[in-house]
Amino acid sequence: MTPRGIDVRPTTSAPRLLWVPAALAVALLVLPVVALVVRADWSTLPADVTSTAARQALALSLGTSLVATACCLLLGVPLALLLARASGWGADVLRALVTLPLVLPPTVGGIALLYLLGRRGLVGRSLDAWFGVTIPFTTTAVVIAQVFVAMPFLVLGLEGALRTSGTRYETVAATLGAGRWTTLRRVTLPLAAPGLLAGTVLCFARALGEFGATALFAGNTPGVTQTMPLAIYAAFNGAGVTQGAAVALSLLLVVAAVAVLLVARAWRPGRMGSA
Repeated sequence: MTPRGIDVRPTTSAPRLLWVPAALAVALLVLPVVALVVRADWSTLPADVTSTAARQALALSLGTSLVATACCLLLGVPLALLLARASGWGADVLRALVTLPLVLPPTVGGIALLYLLGRRGLVGRSLDAWFGVTIPFTTTAVVIAQVFVAMPFLVLGLEGALRTSGTRYETVAATLGAGRWTTLRRVTLPLAAPGLLAGTVLCFARALGEFGATALFAGNTPGVTQTMPLAIYAAFNGAGVTQGAAVALSLLLVVAAVAVLLVARAWRPGRMGSA
């Protein structure tokens, strides 16, 4: 008989020698964040966070990240559904293309977007000539750059959840007379809800921290395209907000990332089933 709240499981021991590289890995990941916390000037932190430039960068980052996440949901959920139910070499190629923004340097993504949607780009020249629409170096460009780098997190996370849930319950629903849209709404998406939520929060976090593609495709104009990562970069290069505000914004990004990861971990299917 064990006390309530204590999970007793068989234990296995790893070789003690592994503790040394594991400790070094933890130090490499944690100590930079600790150094950031130590470097922060806590007496001026409220003033740094509430400065005009910092508030503009924070509001722009949150607003564009929310819009980008909504666009990823609108476009990424159907794509994840198709990938989860598709097979063959065509699906493998499409899955590789979806994964591409994860492995490309963000600056390469910015250049690619610029040559696609710039005034002389593959599509941008037509938008400019026919409609007078110019996308680069606008707030819209910030959202597009965020969608480009963040959507794979949503698509791959949801696709994995859909593959795990399988098609058995969908088949049962179809035999009971449920239509495709009813099955999608009442069976498929509820079963994949943990993966959908985890992919959504990771998508939002990636959009919030986007830097490279935004810098090249949208620029760094305060109040228009200067998001928090760009404001931090500008501060440490002697422009824009002070370095104190840059450290404060960095801490905000750390807090946001930790919160997002905690939410994603709390909604894992295994945890939901054991609750």
